[in-house]
Amino acid sequence: MSYQDENAKTIDRWIEEGWEWGQPIDHDTYLSALNGSWELLLTPTKPVPKSWLGEIKGKKVLGLASGGGQQMPIFAALGALVTVLDYSPAQLRSEQLVSEREGYQINIVRADMTKPLPFEDGEFDLVFHPVSNCYVKEVKPIFKECARVLKHGGRLLCGLDNGMNFITNEEEREILYSLPFDPLNDPELMRMLQSEDCGVQFSHTMEEQIGGQLEAGFILKDIYEDTNGSGRLHKMNIPSFIATLAIKP
Repeated sequence: MSYQDENAKTIDRWIEEGWEWGQPIDHDTYLSALNGSWELLLTPTKPVPKSWLGEIKGKKVLGLASGGGQQMPIFAALGALVTVLDYSPAQLRSEQLVSEREGYQINIVRADMTKPLPFEDGEFDLVFHPVSNCYVKEVKPIFKECARVLKHGGRLLCGLDNGMNFITNEEEREILYSLPFDPLNDPELMRMLQSEDCGVQFSHTMEEQIGGQLEAGFILKDIYEDTNGSGRLHKMNIPSFIATLAIKP
């Protein structure tokens, strides 16, 4: 089994156990979005600035590794033409559930984002990519594919892990691990992830993540930091994530 398949299987099980990022929004949240009250998350706690989205009505939006029925229903309520790509069947079932309940159309695609995306060049106006790069080994090819499927002037919104979560023990009190964190090259790390039921995860540098967007041709327009939302690092206000807004010229 590939690490991508292992992660899909693990995430499906997490959702059955109540994982917060796999619980679809309820009807009232969707109605609120229709009435102009909404927020979107790329990272655990800070809402995306609404100015990052631009004009959404009638635009084609790709939710990349964005299944779960949390973000795409909001885009649909705002009048976007929505597509979601995810590798977790359970996350995609949540998308189907919300779309059928609320009566909007969505293109649901099960695919591995580490492979070429199954879309035409310049197909989308906006790619919304919440924190998920920590589940893949190589991130630069993902940004290149995002650039390919976006129109000129299109927007890429990303949530990115800054590596802080990979260096500490579970209680976040000791620094135990060096970077890069790559369990495919370190059996000890793989055993630790398996024992703590973490799936297969990888750290990535800012050179890979921000530099990778620039290398793909994007122009970085804005950025903010965020914490885990819980735990010791969160209580100490230590950022573990960044969010970026980039434009394809």
